Formats: sequence, C-alpha cells, structure tokens
Amino acid sequence: MSGLEDLYREIILDHYKNPRNQGTLETPPAVVEQGYNPLCGDEVKVFLVVEDEIVKDIKIDGQGCSISRSSASLMSNAVKGKSVKDAQTTIRTFKKMLALKDEDDIDGETIEPINEHTVGELIALQGVVKFPVRIKCATLPWNTLTQALQSAMAK
Repeated sequence: MSGLEDLYREIILDHYKNPRNQGTLETPPAVVEQGYNPLCGDEVKVFLVVEDEIVKDIKIDGQGCSISRSSASLMSNAVKGKSVKDAQTTIRTFKKMLALKDEDDIDGETIEPINEHTVGELIALQGVVKFPVRIKCATLPWNTLTQALQSAMAK
C-alpha cells in the first residue's frame, strides 16, 4: 500500500471517528431529508439551513458504515458556507470522481479535472470505486444533500 493510500485511509478513519457537523438543527428553519440504503442499512439525515442561497449551516445525523459516515462528514465540510450553486457543483464533481458521471460537461457546466486541488479531502473517497457495492455507501449522504438543497430552495 502506498503512502498516499495510507493518508487517504487516515482521513476516512478520522472523519468516521470524529465526524464533523454531527447533530441536528431545529426545524424550521432547517429542512431535513433522510436517506436510507436498504442493501446495508445505512441511514443519514441531513439538516440544512439555506439563507440568501448560501448553505449557512448543515448537520448530519444517522448511522452507517465507516464509508457512509466519513463521506457525510467530508461532504458537510465541503459545502458549509458555500453558495447553493457551488454546493451543487461539488456534488456533481464528487459523483464524477466516483465515475457515476464521466462527462466533462454535466448540465451545461464544465467540471474541472478531479485532483486534490479541485476536491480537497474528498479525494480520500476516490478509492471506493474499487469496491462498486460501497459506492452507494459513499453517495448516500450526497444524494440526501441533493434532496435537502431542492427542499430548501423550494421554500
């Protein structure tokens, strides 16, 4: 195993053992969406406060495997404080990284090449592609965030 793989494993374990933005937010003003993976039992709730099209606050609650929980933690760090548009771009970039979207142009938007500079710590989850069944674990929080963003913008 390379030193880089070790580093990525450490990032995943750190976010699993010490999840960022864990907890709940009062609803309203937060919207809450729940995601569930029936294959493994992972559950995630995303609590989201969007004001002036900015992700003002996000909390994650639920239970699941190390991949699901670390993905949720990394995701919450990646989108907190960003505009809704930038959060949506981050979601598309993350899915491209996991080869769920292989086009460079998604919904009329060019997605930058995937590297540590463009995705930061999220790059640690790129190794999940070696285990296709775990991709659903990694994307569960992201799909739930997509629903929460849609709900928040519909308010």
